[in-house]
Amino acid sequence: MRDGTEWTDIRRGDPDDVPAVMALLDGAVRWLSARGRTGQWGAEPLSESRRLTALIAGIAADGGLHLAVRGDRVVGALGIGQPPAYVHPAPEPELYIVLLVTDRDHAGQGIGRRLLAYARRLAVASGAGLLRVDCYAGADRDLVRYYESQGFTATQQFTVPQPGGDPWPGQVLEQQLG
Repeated sequence: MRDGTEWTDIRRGDPDDVPAVMALLDGAVRWLSARGRTGQWGAEPLSESRRLTALIAGIAADGGLHLAVRGDRVVGALGIGQPPAYVHPAPEPELYIVLLVTDRDHAGQGIGRRLLAYARRLAVASGAGLLRVDCYAGADRDLVRYYESQGFTATQQFTVPQPGGDPWPGQVLEQQLG
C-alpha cells in the first residue's frame, strides 16, 4: 500500500512477530508517558507483562495478527479476536479489533487508517457486517475521537477495575459495513 511517501505492506503475523509487536507497544507507552498520559497503558514497558505477551502470542497463533511493514520493519499491528468479557455481545456477525498500535516514529502517516481499512476488508470477506473495537476513553477522549474520525460510532461505555488503582474507562465503537 502507498501512504504518500513510503510503501507500507500488510502481512499476516505469526508468533515470531510477537517481540516486534511488544516493541511497538513499549514505544507507545514511552510516547504516552512523555506526554503525561499514563492512564491508558501505564508507564512501565508492556513487554515486561507476561500476561500481555501471552495474549499477543495467542492472537498470532490464532491467525488474527496482521502487521504493517516497511521493508523489514514492523510499523503497525492489528489484532483480530474475540471481544473481551466486559463488552456486550454483538447482535450480528462481527469482526472485533483487539489491538491496533502503530510506530510513533511514523505517527501521522496513515498507518492506523490503512490497518483499519484492512480490517474492514477482512470483515466483509468473512461475511461480517459489523466491525467493532474498544479503546481507552479517559482524559481527553482523543482515542475515541480518532476512531470516530475513521467512521466508527461510540456505543457502550465501560470501566475495568484495576487492582490498587482507578478503574480503566473504556469505550466500544462500531462501524456498519456494506
